[in-house]
Amino acid sequence: MFRAQISALVFGVGGFGALVAATASNEWRVTTRASSVITATWVYQGLWMNCAGNAMGSFHCRPHFTIFQVQGYIQACRGLMIAAVSLGFFGSIIALFGMKCTKVGGSEKAKAKTACLAGVVFILSGLCSMTGCSLYANKITTEFFDPLFIDQKMGYAYNGATSVMSSRAKYHGGEGDIKTTTPSKQFDKNAYV
Repeated sequence: MFRAQISALVFGVGGFGALVAATASNEWRVTTRASSVITATWVYQGLWMNCAGNAMGSFHCRPHFTIFQVQGYIQACRGLMIAAVSLGFFGSIIALFGMKCTKVGGSEKAKAKTACLAGVVFILSGLCSMTGCSLYANKITTEFFDPLFIDQKMGYAYNGATSVMSSRAKYHGGEGDIKTTTPSKQFDKNAYV
């Protein structure tokens, strides 16, 4: 029984550490723009800052200074991840008190209730983190597959069949609308396969 409790505590604390690392990471969304090896650039977007790097080794980060300029889904993900980190921290502390091998926590019955409470807190922490990550992934996926979303796709160089941007919808600057153009015959329905 002691081995099961110790291994559960190790896994819980390990999951808490991975949660902290994921929350602090700047690689929630990675965009690559590469027309050649020399001009390749990468944009890393996280919950707390955005970073950009290029093939020459230059790497710059810009933190989100205010919460009013950050989009709503990023704020929701921040809140959920902070709640998950807080719950994971308290779950680790409660789990230490609920283990049978510790002297703190009272009787065996009280320790069993404390260990059960720690498990519930860990489950709530996992649900908060899964909800935050799923919300962010859903936003990325819907933007990627939306043919009318031009913001990220305009940064890609148009290289024929290897292009991410659709040849059917192009943004003509300044007018604020999307105009459809007739694609050439070389870009048929199988051009992006």
